[in-house]
Amino acid sequence: MEENKGKILWVDDEIDLLRPHIRLLAERGYDVSTATNGEDAVGMVKEKAYDLVFLDEMMAGMGGLRTLAEIKDLRPNLPVIMVTKNEEETLMEEAIGVKISDYLTKPVNPSQILMACKKFLEGKKIAGATVSRDYIKEFNEISVALMNDLSYTEWIGIYTRLLNWSLELDEHPELGLTQTLTDQYRECNLAFGKYIESHYRDWVESTKNRPALSHEIVDRFLIPELQRNKSVFFFVVDCLRLDQWQMMEGLLHEYFDISKDYYYSILPTATPYSRNSIFSGSFPSEVELRYPELWEKNEDDENSRNRYERQFLDGLLERRKIQLKPEAKYVKILDAEFGRGIESNINSYANSKLTSIVVNFVDMLAHGRSDSTLLKEIAPDESAYRSLTKSWFVHSSLFGMLKTLSKNRNVTIILTTDHGSIRSLRGSKVLGDREASTNLRYKYGRNLKCEEKAAIFVKNPLEYKLPKRGVAVNYIIAKEDFYFVYPTDYHKYLNQYRDSFQHGGISMEEMILPVVKLEPKG
Repeated sequence: MEENKGKILWVDDEIDLLRPHIRLLAERGYDVSTATNGEDAVGMVKEKAYDLVFLDEMMAGMGGLRTLAEIKDLRPNLPVIMVTKNEEETLMEEAIGVKISDYLTKPVNPSQILMACKKFLEGKKIAGATVSRDYIKEFNEISVALMNDLSYTEWIGIYTRLLNWSLELDEHPELGLTQTLTDQYRECNLAFGKYIESHYRDWVESTKNRPALSHEIVDRFLIPELQRNKSVFFFVVDCLRLDQWQMMEGLLHEYFDISKDYYYSILPTATPYSRNSIFSGSFPSEVELRYPELWEKNEDDENSRNRYERQFLDGLLERRKIQLKPEAKYVKILDAEFGRGIESNINSYANSKLTSIVVNFVDMLAHGRSDSTLLKEIAPDESAYRSLTKSWFVHSSLFGMLKTLSKNRNVTIILTTDHGSIRSLRGSKVLGDREASTNLRYKYGRNLKCEEKAAIFVKNPLEYKLPKRGVAVNYIIAKEDFYFVYPTDYHKYLNQYRDSFQHGGISMEEMILPVVKLEPKG
């Protein structure tokens, strides 16, 4: 006899006919109790904790559906499998309505019963063993792949495979593989940093053998949609990582046909650079020539540097000789109340050919977690941070807008982000003059110095298509999960910003980003 695999209650007014099935389950290690009517079954559920119930639908006295309802009142999470001769669709729908777990039609055979037991009583254990085996295989494949000279498309593949395993292991924390995966992310980001350092300067000089970059989003993904006879909504969700998008995507399949592409953010992966680049269709150095006031000294407020997005987009469309009537609309959502107002009126925006909507909440969440003990408690790690993002999205005006727009077949939605973020765990001491910027993942100023392993040094900003900001200014851009700390009050700020989500640097999480097309299902 095998060890007990779970306690089963089988309720059927012809239970004697099922003895062969019950003996089979007992031989396989299940503890099976029986009842011949609903009243006894409810009493037994009151007295004893069962793991699974098989319930006959047609019984004298208290019928199966009423028994099911009373069992669910007592133990809402107890899985119940309805067993019936009745194949009517209305019965199936009624049973589903009272939260049945599964449905079997008589006569049942032993393999059906055994499969149901394994699914509900051993499913997590069996799945966990499969996940462990498959992840170890994948771990080795990724480690071998890192030894090769990967292309930008292969790096997207590496990152998406890691993300898929992150989401899988979120469901199986008991396997103890989270740290192994975290270590592999770090190993991959080490190699990714070297890859970007070797190739990025070529990318900004040529369009050959490189991914789409921030300044090409409008040309590649938005403008083609403007040629169609539909109203286009362009959503840019600030600081949205690919794993956070995956959480959102699962909730949107009900409403949209979804197609997904990828692009790489420009450097630094920060709003003044990457989002301005998206809307202007230009590299930051080119933006500097047209709007020199954007790059005034000691101006570190990101919001103040993104005041011109509407003008940037209008100018880009004008350069592409695209005339929109009525003219394009632009909305920036910085708080929940304003977002609700836009949500309630979103249908009116469908009268325009193009509406651009910037949503800032995810960026605010990343920054807020740095300063809030409560948010760190709620989201102590990557898994919880994804979960928190999903919780926000479910109740957000963004989800509300998307659901409303999904009812309009004359709408197409392009959704993307300007950059991601990375959980910064290693501080690196940086030296610079008083006028150097205060950002944690990138800095610009004179005579900046830090550990070579922590950053790339940009001596000539124009090689990276970055603003010159005056004579003798250089940049440093953090790699992997490093963040910069000045020597003054070093330990205070080292501890304050350790384990915070930051952006501006070089990592898969910050640079490899989704561009999504949503077509309403109707």
